[in-house]
Amino acid sequence: MKRDKEKRTALKNIIKDRSLSVEDRFDATLKLAQMPRNGSPTRVRLRCKLSGRPRANYRKFELSRIALRDLASAGQIPGMVKSSW
Repeated sequence: MKRDKEKRTALKNIIKDRSLSVEDRFDATLKLAQMPRNGSPTRVRLRCKLSGRPRANYRKFELSRIALRDLASAGQIPGMVKSSW
């Protein structure tokens, strides 16, 4: 994904540029279609570092809500305390 990022953005800029000819933009579209799909940042999914769970993740901790709760209740996350009011 990282190695093709510049090439992918360059092709997207060519496709969006209305001042270029239709043939050039179409060629850029074909080249973009030939690139691997998994290189697109949209296809990357945030997963839990412990369990690999794909849903309900906290970006700050890179953990799922379940793993975060378990570690927090064990006191292994500094500064996180159980809330009470």
